[in-house]
Amino acid sequence: MDKKAVSSNHTDPSPVTKPAGSFDRRAVLETLEKNAMLVVLVLVYIFFMITTGGAIFKPMNFNALITQNAYVYILAVGMLMCMLTGGNIDLSCGSFVCLVGAIGGVCMVIQGMNAGMSIAIMLLVGIAYGCGLGYLIAYVHIPPWIATLAGYLAFRGLGTSILSANSTTGSIAPFPKDFLNIFSGKVFQTKMSVFNWPCMGAGIAAALILVIAIFATRASRLRKGYEADSLLKACVTSALGAGAILLVMWKLANAGGIPTVLIWVTGVVLVYSFVTSKTTIGRHFYVVGGNMEAARLSGVNTRRIMFAAYLNMAILTVISAMTVMARFQAANSTAGTNFEMDAISACVVGGVSASGGSGSVLGMVIGATLIGVINLGMSLMGIDANYQKVVKGVVLLGAVVFDIISRNSKKIKKF
Repeated sequence: MDKKAVSSNHTDPSPVTKPAGSFDRRAVLETLEKNAMLVVLVLVYIFFMITTGGAIFKPMNFNALITQNAYVYILAVGMLMCMLTGGNIDLSCGSFVCLVGAIGGVCMVIQGMNAGMSIAIMLLVGIAYGCGLGYLIAYVHIPPWIATLAGYLAFRGLGTSILSANSTTGSIAPFPKDFLNIFSGKVFQTKMSVFNWPCMGAGIAAALILVIAIFATRASRLRKGYEADSLLKACVTSALGAGAILLVMWKLANAGGIPTVLIWVTGVVLVYSFVTSKTTIGRHFYVVGGNMEAARLSGVNTRRIMFAAYLNMAILTVISAMTVMARFQAANSTAGTNFEMDAISACVVGGVSASGGSGSVLGMVIGATLIGVINLGMSLMGIDANYQKVVKGVVLLGAVVFDIISRNSKKIKKF
């Protein structure tokens, strides 16, 4: 028998291709896995919608969710940059908020300095601390958790001492209105009974910008021959993102206007989202966290990256401290308590790897929002604060377990 004839009758079957528009189960599962925390956030919000009788959906509670958690978003951005370098954290940021508040209170209230000069002094203090801390960690090679633990202990005591020396109540107030207007209050403010059309207009503009950015990025990747999202996925992402923006702005328009602190949070998030995804130094943070020795051998200045991470953290801590001072209109010794834990939780819940090298600003925002929704929802339900801590601890542990299981499953699939 002709061998060629035999072989021709046993050729491998051609690969089966799915018809266009067919359901791709694997793609759906991968999408759900990548956006697991976003799905959890939606489910948790629906749960509190039911258990609070819709109270969490009221405009004032949308406003409260932003103003009460603004410090978490700002601090968590800085914590994200630290964690990207190899799972490093800053334990001192909460106590440093207390110290910065005390210094600002002395400058503005006791010494009568104007807001601009006081802000400059607080920023200089932050830069000085960031440089010192960054030098100790990057060049002296002191482990970050030890270096920042020293600040955690020292700054709370120093801040409390400054407040006690300048006030019999341990609190310094009131701050001048020009300072409060910068970090609190509302943009386009109107009465609660009047729908704020400028606020809604800003929301429509932001939604349009988001949609244009998504499709422009997709077109650019296709033009360069890179892998890009399908048209359907781009449309769904645009619709969901624009819908979320319009919903939030509609609620804020019914709550009197855009909180000033939202402008600060949005600015910080957008800047660092751009830095981490579009710049060389942003990519260096990921490379250092993935493998520091390999990064060093490839020419990345790992010391400079570590230094920049903690200098950046200190500056963002000062900004966070000013938002807290403006919110409470006072500087007191309890300011910043457990802030470092909130920032770490927001990062971990948002998918930032505890070992470094992976994570995103958007994921951190989702994590911070989830923590904020849990806090607000349980408060509206009247749940004891101690049980709230238990729930947050369980959520944090669950996020870490999910991250580890997800990573292990990906490794198994590769083999």
